[in-house]
Amino acid sequence: MKDKVDVSVILCAYNEGRFIEDTITRVDGVMKRSGWNYEIVVVDDGSHDDTREKAVKYMEGKGNGHLKVVSYEANMGKGNAIKTGYAHAGGDFIVTIDSDLDVDPALIPSYVEALKKSDVAVASKWHPQSHTTVTFKRKILSFGFNVLSKLFTGIKLRDTQTGLKAFRREVLERLSPKFVVNRYAFDLELVGACNHSGYKIVELPVNVRIDSMVNFREVFRMALDMLRIAYRLRVLKYYQRS
Repeated sequence: MKDKVDVSVILCAYNEGRFIEDTITRVDGVMKRSGWNYEIVVVDDGSHDDTREKAVKYMEGKGNGHLKVVSYEANMGKGNAIKTGYAHAGGDFIVTIDSDLDVDPALIPSYVEALKKSDVAVASKWHPQSHTTVTFKRKILSFGFNVLSKLFTGIKLRDTQTGLKAFRREVLERLSPKFVVNRYAFDLELVGACNHSGYKIVELPVNVRIDSMVNFREVFRMALDMLRIAYRLRVLKYYQRS
C-alpha cells in the first residue's frame, strides 16, 4: 500500500522545455527537505516543444516515484491545466506553481504551513517581504488590474495573479467543478470564488522575477474575463451555491 500523500505540487507547463527539468529538480529538492510525503504532478498543456518528453525522461531516468506526468494534445490554458492536475493529485494540500522558474519554489513549505490556520495561501508581489524583479510596464499593468479587480469583484487582496498558491484539498474539491475560465484571468476566478465562498485566505511573500510581457490582445481578454467573473460573483452568486 502506498504512503498517503500530504502535499501535491502541480506544475502547469506550456512550451517550457528549456526549464522543465530544472524546475522539477528544484521543486523536488524543496519537497524532499520538507519531510512531507509528496508528489509532483506535471501537466503538459498541449506543448509544441519537448516539454512532455523531457518530463517523462526525467521521471524514468531518475526513477522518481514522486513524479507524475499528464499531457494532452491541444493547448487549453492554465485553468484547464490546474483542474487536470488536481484530478490526478492525491494530496491533502494542493500547491500550484508556474513551471517557468519565474517564481522561486523555495517558499512552498511556508505556504503549506500557512494552511494550518487558513484555507488558501496566495503569493503577493506587493507583500512587504516579497522580492520582485518586474519590468516597469508589467508592474503598472499588474497594479491597474488589481485595482480594477477590487472594484469589480470586491476582492480585497493585493495580488491574485502571481503563480504560487496553496489550498486545502476540500476547497478545490468543492469549487473546481464551477470554474469557467481556462486562460487569462483564471487566477482571479480561482481566488474570487474562494473569497466569496467564505474561505480564509492569507497573502504571503514571494520571490519572483518576471521578464515576459503581455500583449494588447491578452489584456483585452483578461478585462472581458474579469467582467464575466464579477457578474458570476456579484449577480449570480454562482460560486457560493452548494
